[in-house]
Amino acid sequence: MTPAPDTALRLLILRHAPLARPGLAGRRDLPADCSDHAALQWARAVLQGADLYWSSPALRCRQTCKALGLTPEFHPDLWEQDFGSWEEPGAQIPDLGPLPPAELARQRPPGGESFLDMAARVQPLIERASGTVGIIAHAGTVRAALALAVGPAALSFSVAPLSLTILSRSAAGWAVEAVNRVAP
Repeated sequence: MTPAPDTALRLLILRHAPLARPGLAGRRDLPADCSDHAALQWARAVLQGADLYWSSPALRCRQTCKALGLTPEFHPDLWEQDFGSWEEPGAQIPDLGPLPPAELARQRPPGGESFLDMAARVQPLIERASGTVGIIAHAGTVRAALALAVGPAALSFSVAPLSLTILSRSAAGWAVEAVNRVAP
């Protein structure tokens, strides 16, 4: 089926390079480690052909864009989920137990936002896009985009640093082409 011209969209979503120091970053503006030149070269190649590029304004995303040689439009709606007090140094993330994805998506950390809150911020921007858009953002942003196709089950996907996820939208709806594809 040929997609209607006003609904055709292909998203090439790349998670930023690994954090310079591992941990939960969330809304903290932490630097990336952009030293894996082979992975960056692979990412640059898979993102070629996008009509435009968008990025979260987070430092780690800006650094990844610079390492890729991209000059994107920065969109604050692409920021990672705000994990509130769980982001504080030394904070322990509580064990939420075996929650079904729909219930986990509603969990809101103290002072933060739930996955559903974040998706409500990210998805309207994505829905307005057209053509082929390369996006450099966060694991949460990738999952919010995946949720357009699979709902809260998107929380079960792994999203590695510098991994590529590809989604497309046609008149028939959303389709997932690839998730968590990394450099060979």
